[in-house]
Amino acid sequence: MIESEYSIRIRLITEENEMNLRSLQGGFSLNLTQTSQNQLMKFATNLKEKFQETLQRLNFLGRENMKKLKESEVRLSEQICSLQQITTELEKKCRQPASVLLQNAKYALERSQSLLHQFLQPAQITDLSLCQITGMSKMLKVLQRPITLDPKTAHPYLVLSEDLRSVKLRNMQRGVPGHPERFDFSATVLGVQSFTSGRHYWEVDVGKAAQWQLGVYRSSTVRSSAGNKVLLTGSLMGTDHTFWAFPPFKRVSLREQVHRVGVFLDYEYEQISFYDAAKGSLIYNFSYLAFQGALRPIFSLSISSGGVNSDSLSICLPHVSPCNDTVSSQPSSA
Repeated sequence: MIESEYSIRIRLITEENEMNLRSLQGGFSLNLTQTSQNQLMKFATNLKEKFQETLQRLNFLGRENMKKLKESEVRLSEQICSLQQITTELEKKCRQPASVLLQNAKYALERSQSLLHQFLQPAQITDLSLCQITGMSKMLKVLQRPITLDPKTAHPYLVLSEDLRSVKLRNMQRGVPGHPERFDFSATVLGVQSFTSGRHYWEVDVGKAAQWQLGVYRSSTVRSSAGNKVLLTGSLMGTDHTFWAFPPFKRVSLREQVHRVGVFLDYEYEQISFYDAAKGSLIYNFSYLAFQGALRPIFSLSISSGGVNSDSLSICLPHVSPCNDTVSSQPSSA
């Protein structure tokens, strides 16, 4: 339709100019000499040639513009078709069980990020906190790992259970052999498991501890280095509960005490998240952490300056509730 209208307009302009040229030639032919007529005819011929060149150029530009317009229509149709396919795919995925969705979450994120880079400048997602996520508990349970404690790393004030799933703080040091991996500065113990890839989740019962720290630890010969840790700290002062995220040292506002904390690690996406495992809600999320090397679960209690302290932490077994909270009165061998 557009192309035919374009051709008709060019043809009308051509006919109008030819008629004007013939009229001009007829009016002057009666009064001019033969030489003047020859000069005029030569001028008219040159003018007609120039006009034909211009007309050809206009026809070429018209065809090129029509070609580009059709190509744009094809691209637009392809994009519409692609969006319709994605919409259909998303509708199907929304009907899948939560556990299946989580298994395919990495692929979905990579695909969505690829689309964003094509059409948009993606926004940088920073730290998140206090977010209720429907169905998150069931999805994370699929990734839950059977974490155990490493006696070689346990501070002398800590007593581990026989099954290495609980740790209790006591007010006097126990006699343990020296070991290069043992913590001697804080009442800390590491998990035996280490992670260099993948997604992992574990839960810890913190209900019997007034002050505790959970997170991940990057193996290093410098045990006191703060940069080796990503932590969530909980503290009970009287009836007030406070929570802190590190790094950086930032207070997290929570309305109620958390009794069971879930720790989620996604190594490839450089992300660590802490959850209220009982409610399935996000407490705090760390992103863009630039992981390097092996990461291990870390567990810490606070050494009291006086009085009796019997704080304890217990690692929850996968697919088992409540957590195993039995701590042996006898220290485990290191």
